[in-house]
Amino acid sequence: MNDSLLRNWTQEDFDTVEQGVLVAQHGLAETGMFTDDALADIIDSHPAEDLSINTMGVDPDVFDWREGERNGVSGRELVQLVREGQLWINCRRMIDNHPDYARAIHSLYDDIEQQKAGFVAENRTANLLISSPSAWVPYHVDMPVNMLWHIRGTKRVWVYPPFDNRFASSQVLEKVCSGEWSEDVPYDPSFDRYALVYDAQPGQLITWPQLTPHRVCNLEGLNVSLSTEHKNARARRRLNVHSANHLLRTKFGIASQHIAADGPTAHAKQLLARSFRLVDRLFGKQKEQFVYPKTFYVDPEAPHGYRLKEGVEGQMVAPHLDKELVAS
Repeated sequence: MNDSLLRNWTQEDFDTVEQGVLVAQHGLAETGMFTDDALADIIDSHPAEDLSINTMGVDPDVFDWREGERNGVSGRELVQLVREGQLWINCRRMIDNHPDYARAIHSLYDDIEQQKAGFVAENRTANLLISSPSAWVPYHVDMPVNMLWHIRGTKRVWVYPPFDNRFASSQVLEKVCSGEWSEDVPYDPSFDRYALVYDAQPGQLITWPQLTPHRVCNLEGLNVSLSTEHKNARARRRLNVHSANHLLRTKFGIASQHIAADGPTAHAKQLLARSFRLVDRLFGKQKEQFVYPKTFYVDPEAPHGYRLKEGVEGQMVAPHLDKELVAS
């Protein structure tokens, strides 16, 4: 592993992947693949359908996550607007759209597979995240297994106890995994006393178990991270268990608290979830995941680099903010 992008990993580091919270070192920042010019080239060559531009307002205590329109702004100008404004760019599906980056990402996963017994990273995806010095990402969970490879700038990451109903109840995870909600989930500041807090530096990886609640607040500089995601048989089964629980609750009035990803019950629930999806496909119905409407335009002349569309006012409304939906 002399040419590996993983730096000074111990066997304990490898063994912690998917099982606990891990902070380790990597060499992505040393590749020259994430300079300003490289970022601008990625943005300009990236398919529009796989590129999201977001803002989150200026107050981390007020949820106002929005998605917007690029509005014809060039990649170079957009990078500068991110540096000076309040924006967050997500270039999704980097593996599919950028072969050079795909090779680097696969090498990371391949090295972990080689060193961690039983580890399999299937359905690999990667998102390039470019965000403003004061940007923040609200409290949320990721459905696939997530690994945050930090490359530029500094950011603070709060990681909350996984598989704990106090921080993301089984009913909340049902709504996320079924597509009824986005991955944003209800947050209370009192949760912070239980969080592990890390100030991520360039060259650090932070990863945690699947569906672990977390939030992020940038501290300094243009922030660049590569967020890789993967699934395997166990990860898919965990999502199917929550989807099946949602089906049992909404269609049959059964409130199941069983969320374990292993054992006969988990396999039975996976079969239930897959069966319902198959029936839906046979009738032409596709699973719909909640998405935020596009409510602003990128605007180099506007404060924070964007302006709201005409008629858009007030705080963004999201399902997890609706108290009736949260309780239902």
